[in-house]
Amino acid sequence: MKIPDWLPVEHRPTGPDHEPRRAPIQRIVRPFSYFLKIEAAGGLVLLACTILSLALANSVWSDRFAEFWHTPIGFRIGGYELTKSLVVWINDGLMAIFFFAVGLEIKREMVFGELREFRKAVLPAAAALGGMVVPAGIYLAFQHGQPGERGWGIPMATDIAFVVGLLALLGKRVPFGLKILLLTLAIVDDIGAVLVIAVAYTSDISFAYLGLAAIGFVIVHLCNRLGVRPIPVYVVLGAIIWFASLKSHVHPTVAGVILGLMTPARPWYSEQSLVRVADGVLHRLRQEGDESVDHKEAVRVLTATARETVSPLDRLEKALHPWVAFAIMPIFAIANAGVAIDMNQIGHPVAVAVAVGLVAGKAIGILAFSWLAIRLGLARLPAGVSWRGLVGASCLAGIGFTMSLFIAGLALDESLLNAGKTGTLVGSTISAVLGLSLLLLVLPRADQKSNPDSKPS
Repeated sequence: MKIPDWLPVEHRPTGPDHEPRRAPIQRIVRPFSYFLKIEAAGGLVLLACTILSLALANSVWSDRFAEFWHTPIGFRIGGYELTKSLVVWINDGLMAIFFFAVGLEIKREMVFGELREFRKAVLPAAAALGGMVVPAGIYLAFQHGQPGERGWGIPMATDIAFVVGLLALLGKRVPFGLKILLLTLAIVDDIGAVLVIAVAYTSDISFAYLGLAAIGFVIVHLCNRLGVRPIPVYVVLGAIIWFASLKSHVHPTVAGVILGLMTPARPWYSEQSLVRVADGVLHRLRQEGDESVDHKEAVRVLTATARETVSPLDRLEKALHPWVAFAIMPIFAIANAGVAIDMNQIGHPVAVAVAVGLVAGKAIGILAFSWLAIRLGLARLPAGVSWRGLVGASCLAGIGFTMSLFIAGLALDESLLNAGKTGTLVGSTISAVLGLSLLLLVLPRADQKSNPDSKPS
């Protein structure tokens, strides 16, 4: 933004050292309560869409429902044509936006949240590691040497939208520290899932297109350093990187995460800048007799300053979060959760391996690695969180819905995909019921918190 000459020095935007300059200076973190409200409501919408998808997949319209998602959609530019089925556009396109939002959340936690300090990050990181390693190990124990062996990544993920949605049902009974722990655990879990997708489920890499994507990332970095602010510039660059990643056979969702991590987390101007500029603009506008005053320019300066006192990370995360929670994830659920219910599929070896990995593996892994981190003196339980509460939360973390379905689509062929999805739905359901039941038993009601002497009913 160009600062007009008529704006006095004392009213110009400043950095933390109160000298006029253009450098990111002060964090602005989105309220944690806002995130939880969106996630909780989004989890309920996700549940409704999952039920709808299952109902349609098991109705008289099941064939038409399945055919609809395989409708070819594409475009042609000259002699080049890109055509894919609707479900692929959702999984490779819309989900890239979801993973971009995941990257933003990871960046926020690394810069301002629980992951910025080693001591605070140890417990959720250890819990997340256990919640990934043990489920994968259990799955491999069932499927080693079998056709479904590549699906070991399916039970590794935790669906934060469903988890937060269920925690919202418990209201104030859930300690704030437990919410923070689960949220941070899920974010570390997402990092692991992205690494698994990038390393384990990528093959036949085209290094030419991968190089094009790398050049795109370099240009994005340079634009950030040079202070290029217009969002459309980054949208175009992001589209080019997405296309290059798609053609390189590295899943484009990985590119989404990297772009999220590259988003600046600090604003261009300090918070005091808005007050200073507002004072200067008002002073200028009050000079009614001065014909040189350009009211539109004054308003433009004030608007631009207000926008740039909020970091791109905060602006994008707040703008995208509702779209991800209420549009992208529900569409993904409708397109991917439609599994024809078959009792034979429930007993399929792949389904059993996924379900056991989610239900038992998640709980055992999170509890064992958390205990080890605390036993070694590297971490401690958050305030207000007991081991009984952590047991319930660990079971709840076995809800692997979104990411598990996504990885199943990458890891399994058509002959095993329904079994993988069935195991995900069964394991997630059991984890939800078990975790919620345990938390209802061990967490005191709000009235009991205010009256510690009261006995649980």
